[in-house]
Amino acid sequence: MIDLIGDVHGHAHKLEELLQKLGYVKKGGVYAHPNRKVLFVGDLIDRGPQIPETLELVKAMVDTDNAIALMGNHEYNALCFHFQETEGGHLRRHLIKNIIQHYETLKQFQNRQKEYEQYLEWFKTMPLFYETDSYRAVHACWDSKNIQYLRQTLVNDRLTDELIYQSVKKGTMLNEAIEQTLKGKEMKMPEGLYFTDKDGTRRSEIRIKWWENPSQMTYKSISVEPIENLPEEPIQLSQLKSLDYYNSSEKKVFFGHYWLKGEPSLYKENICCLDYSVAKGGKLVAYRLDDEQVLDSKKLIYV
Repeated sequence: MIDLIGDVHGHAHKLEELLQKLGYVKKGGVYAHPNRKVLFVGDLIDRGPQIPETLELVKAMVDTDNAIALMGNHEYNALCFHFQETEGGHLRRHLIKNIIQHYETLKQFQNRQKEYEQYLEWFKTMPLFYETDSYRAVHACWDSKNIQYLRQTLVNDRLTDELIYQSVKKGTMLNEAIEQTLKGKEMKMPEGLYFTDKDGTRRSEIRIKWWENPSQMTYKSISVEPIENLPEEPIQLSQLKSLDYYNSSEKKVFFGHYWLKGEPSLYKENICCLDYSVAKGGKLVAYRLDDEQVLDSKKLIYV
């Protein structure tokens, strides 16, 4: 019996409120439940007001086998931002937009460098995906080919230092598999169209619903984010690297990443996104999974 929790982004107080609502009790500094555990789908850091407190809380649960924490793109980005290139600079360039994304984490660990570096070491122990006989969990996208490749390439489903260095090389299978697994699948908008994302960055690519058959979708319907200027016309399939999609016969899959809004709900009977924008005034969401074969929206619990 497991409770899957979406992107926390440094909102420790909200996380404690949600854990208490789920029946977890703090003993000896650790939240625990008599017969359940938590699976965090990644993105513990950045943006929020209590990032060190969030990491302390979650790591304590993981260390005592009360939780599993997957890597999100923000943990991966933090590692790349920290890792130095041999010829100077860093694996994730210190551009203004990248610094701003990590700013709250860096500020809150000011004068606590050693402690922060210990958490970076912990990030490297986080698996990139998780699977049982009945369900799957990942930060952004479960693509069977990517997961199969990562199973063969990672060490115990985790990144080593050497693999982190290799992973930033554009055009490689490792780079593509990690980008899609942690950041989702994207496609170009029609020529001349663009939108401005939540951070004010101008983008011409949309995040797509990788669980929908692309041959039956329009630009507007395949976009995870509701973007006004997307046309209601069939997408150009040639813009996609693959026409594979996660179909309704596959295992239940849980993920975060997509900054959904409004009342938490299910996309399909086997598709559950748990990220409802807690870092933008939204909800922190959990799904309370027991042994049900089909997902039930009544089991989405949030604060």
